[in-house]
Amino acid sequence: MSRSVPVDRQTDYLLPPSVEDWLPEGHLARFVVEVIEQMDLSELSGAYAGRGMAAHHPEVLLGLLVYGYATGVSSSRKIERATYDSVAFRYIAANTHPDHDTLATFRKRFASQLEKLFVQVLLIAKEMKLVKLGRIALDGTKVKANASKHRALSHGHIGRIEAQLHEEVQQLMAMAENADRESLPDGMDVPAEIARREARLKALAEAKAKIEARAQERFEQEQQEYEAKVARREAQRKNGKKPRGKDPEPPQGGAKERDQINLTDEESRIMPVSSGGFEQGYNAQAAVDVETMLIMGTTVTQQSNDKRQVAPMIDVLGALPEPLGQPEVLLADAGYFSAANVVTCEAADLTPLIAIQRDAHHLPLMERFADDPAPPESTDPIVRMTHRHKTKAGRALYGLRKSTVEPVFGIIKRVMGFRQFSLRGLSNVAAEWSLVALAWNIKRMNVLRGA
Repeated sequence: MSRSVPVDRQTDYLLPPSVEDWLPEGHLARFVVEVIEQMDLSELSGAYAGRGMAAHHPEVLLGLLVYGYATGVSSSRKIERATYDSVAFRYIAANTHPDHDTLATFRKRFASQLEKLFVQVLLIAKEMKLVKLGRIALDGTKVKANASKHRALSHGHIGRIEAQLHEEVQQLMAMAENADRESLPDGMDVPAEIARREARLKALAEAKAKIEARAQERFEQEQQEYEAKVARREAQRKNGKKPRGKDPEPPQGGAKERDQINLTDEESRIMPVSSGGFEQGYNAQAAVDVETMLIMGTTVTQQSNDKRQVAPMIDVLGALPEPLGQPEVLLADAGYFSAANVVTCEAADLTPLIAIQRDAHHLPLMERFADDPAPPESTDPIVRMTHRHKTKAGRALYGLRKSTVEPVFGIIKRVMGFRQFSLRGLSNVAAEWSLVALAWNIKRMNVLRGA
């Protein structure tokens, strides 16, 4: 007699099956549904006109997207298949099967509302006593755009292609004039070839104009920074102090030969990545609560450098609802350091702890156990922040940065598998990053409530 567990795929259920029986208690899919049921989705529901076929409820579509991003399934086609193959997705969808086009349209149509939903999740975390805004670690990570870097054109290359196309158009027009006297190559339609090149020249001219407009914006910004530096150095001279280093050189206007535009996602940029080389992408920023590792604010920028991202993030954190509280300390690496950023933090009643330079991995033994230096008498915010870094409490606090925001990015990219945006354009990409952060927060909240 066999001692194996019986295998019977033919007998029907004795009682109607319930989706509630499909997953164990504490499963992430159950928690996703629980959180979304507490959210106000009236703005999403009210957007449906009520005509035609019955629409899938926003709770279902949002739940599928959130659980998908949280578990490494961000493709709408894969989510559609998962509603058949995965018990967890089937539970969230309540045994329905929204198609991939419905999911993709929902994600793009309601992109602007995703940031509001992100804040709603933070308020739910507050009600669950899982978060209280206090010490914040800020960092950024490069995320690949939904575009190839090989679809990018530089300003210099556009000029060379234009010259070649103009030459070919002249050659084709000459061939058209001499068509009666000379035979044309088989299959050549001269008017069509000319039209094709003229259309391409028009597209190249538009791309070139956009590059030049970007260059003008860059020049205006650099000019403002140059004038501020000159004014600061002049003020130092008037006070009898000699400015350090050479006087800054005025910026040069106009587009540079290597300035680029991408033909697939023109708002993305070529950016250096930590693994080496360059990728077409965006710089995604996140402010992470040190205590809970919940993301409290997100922004996305086209700038590969982090130095200008402190003020935008402070604005985002300052706009959070009052029940969440206000941040007290900002931790950031040397990529965020500038005198202006330190002043901006203090103006927002935020204690800055921004590295001035890259830290040594191993402090000398006696320096590690030395007494804290005496507080400076200077009112200069940078001098006071430098002193803060040299204290034991300051070093311990700054050390928390690496154990909070960097692991969050690591889990998002390695575990959740989010390495590339699905949407295109800066506003859509910013909304998708909010969705990723929302999914991370719900995933993290599920862990915190268990602890």
